[in-house]
Amino acid sequence: MPSTPLVSILIPAYNAERTLAETLASALGQTWERKEIILVNDGSTDRTAEVASRFQSKILKVVTTENQGLSSAVNTAYQHSQGDYIQELDADDLISPNKVESQVNALRADEDPRTLVSCPWGYFFFRPHRILVVPTELWQDQLPVDWLVRKLSLNIFMQNATWLMSRQLADAAGSWNEQLRYDQDGEYYSRAIAAASRIRFVPDGLVYYRTGGTERISFLGRSDVKKNSMIVSMQHQIAVLRSLEDSERVRRACIQYLNNWFHHFCPSRPDLACEMQRMAAEVGGQLQPPDVRPKYSWLKFLVGRSVAESAQEMVPRWRSQLILSWDHLMYRLEQRLHPTNGPGVPSWSERSGRDTVMSQPEV
Repeated sequence: MPSTPLVSILIPAYNAERTLAETLASALGQTWERKEIILVNDGSTDRTAEVASRFQSKILKVVTTENQGLSSAVNTAYQHSQGDYIQELDADDLISPNKVESQVNALRADEDPRTLVSCPWGYFFFRPHRILVVPTELWQDQLPVDWLVRKLSLNIFMQNATWLMSRQLADAAGSWNEQLRYDQDGEYYSRAIAAASRIRFVPDGLVYYRTGGTERISFLGRSDVKKNSMIVSMQHQIAVLRSLEDSERVRRACIQYLNNWFHHFCPSRPDLACEMQRMAAEVGGQLQPPDVRPKYSWLKFLVGRSVAESAQEMVPRWRSQLILSWDHLMYRLEQRLHPTNGPGVPSWSERSGRDTVMSQPEV
């Protein structure tokens, strides 16, 4: 590895015209100078190609393919990359300017190519400077098996852009599963974590995870395709964890993991609910049919279980949509007060870190 390693930032993009400029600006704005950016335009039908062309340079390479899905786009980007370290970044998310540099420095000081590093992250809708950061028990140094036990049992995760890994570790993890259409990153990074010698949490740097709306790929909803994919991802993640340690605590974590997701499949997908029961039985457990949460239980007695279940599903969506609409309105107002600094170069990076909302860990 050369004295100054090359970092490859892989960006899969599909119909990302509204967010891509901000994402590319955050990638190009990394203080780590020796970098390459591989953008894969995965058969977009909007102006994604036009936006990408404005940034194309010796640093940023654009690869255009037919639409094959997120996993295929990441795999294609990796095949075109030359970096010693690998950073994956979705086309609607952002990374603070010091994110890559702080993690590369941590990995170089560690001197173990199998060390995997992460960093803080938070949610935002349209305004990055209003990010909500909620620390969890994954935000610490730990062994891979301990990390996976916490992730599965507590139903928490690290956003995929938080990770930085060596090329050696990426090769050991293998390709992204191109058959999956949901939780692709969860399945892939479980393999990367299992292949790692240890996990290090680097507190410097920040990932801005754009969320909101039911069209995003991370929204499960009622999609049968996504639910089928989620079951496969869960099977693989449980197998990965048990390959590291098949103890009583691991089996409890697997059962809790299945219980955490059971309500998405029962009673809407009895075939997948039965598969989840089979998976639970393999680790010595049994899943309980999900009940209406206490907040909505009074509706069950007043107007029936089906109405209560519908309210439990729809009320959070309505609330989220209201917040999303308000944030979009404020975003448009702020854009008038803080215009961009030229064609395709958004002003968010000037304001990153300001007005950040930091929440306490949820226990």
